[in-house]
Amino acid sequence: MGFGDLKSPAGLQVLNDYLADKSYIEGYVPSQADVAVFEAVSGPPPADLYHALRWYNHIKSYEKEKASLPGVKKALGKYGPANVEDTTGSGATDSKDDDDIDLFGSDDEEESEEAKRLREERLAQYESKKAKKPALVAKSSILLDVKPWDDETDMAKLEECVRSIQADGLVWGSSKLVPVGYGIKKLQIQCVVEDDKVGTDMLEERITAFEDYVQSMDVAAFNKI
Repeated sequence: MGFGDLKSPAGLQVLNDYLADKSYIEGYVPSQADVAVFEAVSGPPPADLYHALRWYNHIKSYEKEKASLPGVKKALGKYGPANVEDTTGSGATDSKDDDDIDLFGSDDEEESEEAKRLREERLAQYESKKAKKPALVAKSSILLDVKPWDDETDMAKLEECVRSIQADGLVWGSSKLVPVGYGIKKLQIQCVVEDDKVGTDMLEERITAFEDYVQSMDVAAFNKI
């Protein structure tokens, strides 16, 4: 068992693959197994080894509690994939010499800057991907009832006036004449609008402006798309 040489790119790749479906080296909580492997890694894994980097940063957050984590540290050859041999050359991680080395507390400023740089790069990549995604445009389908003054109103002209209203985010659809009584028909017309650009108040204001033909306008149906 082992990860190869954890101070080499190949060893870190083995660690990354091993952690692809695991949160910790052993079990479901941080333990001395994680401490042993963490201390064998010379610094944060590169950003493309995101499983290993995620694990590294998580275990690093236990700096003050490392001694209280459960389990007993073993040699590196006791952890990792069964078909890989440990070649890190650190020997048993529970030896006296290793106990005198506190790699959790020895991160110098350069390592901190490196970790900060990696975080900033990943955040920049995320923001770039998010910015490239097209924004969702909120739209609504509206059915309007446009009523004339009387049965002598030229309904063809009335519809022509309504459709002459043009605006960014407004698309006119199908229409029909609907009897309302006494020989009078109303124009029922469909339109699709972008909610941020066109509202029913604007439509009513502009449609009723054709006062020679239009008596009133009502919203018969309003549905979000």
